[in-house]
Amino acid sequence: MAALIAAAAAAGALGAVQEQARAAETIQPVSWDRWTAARTKAEENDDAGNFVAALQYYLEFARQSAGLASPVYVAWGKNNAAYMIIKMHRADPTVDLAPARRLLEEGLAVPEATEDCRQVMSRNLEYTKRFLRAPGTSG
Repeated sequence: MAALIAAAAAAGALGAVQEQARAAETIQPVSWDRWTAARTKAEENDDAGNFVAALQYYLEFARQSAGLASPVYVAWGKNNAAYMIIKMHRADPTVDLAPARRLLEEGLAVPEATEDCRQVMSRNLEYTKRFLRAPGTSG
């Protein structure tokens, strides 16, 4: 029962985070200070094991990067956000990996992504595909 509650919370939190990110695009200004703050908060929450909050901040990091015309950081932000979903999935296999797959595909579509970033995104994408193809899952 606890696993179901955690899965529902993670799925609901992901939807809320995505909605917040869309709303923030029209409200929040873009600046290097906000970019730095999003990166710092993402790393702090990741280190603390608060992957839902880290996901939110990595999405904001990617949004700030796009607004600052920094596609290299957009790709890294999408990868890191996807990786937070992967971490949630490792803790609870009922967490949906489809949003992570979408973020990684978007990141790989960024022409300016570095080779290092592409390699990491490719590995993470393979992880999502492996589980999304597993029997009894969607994808």
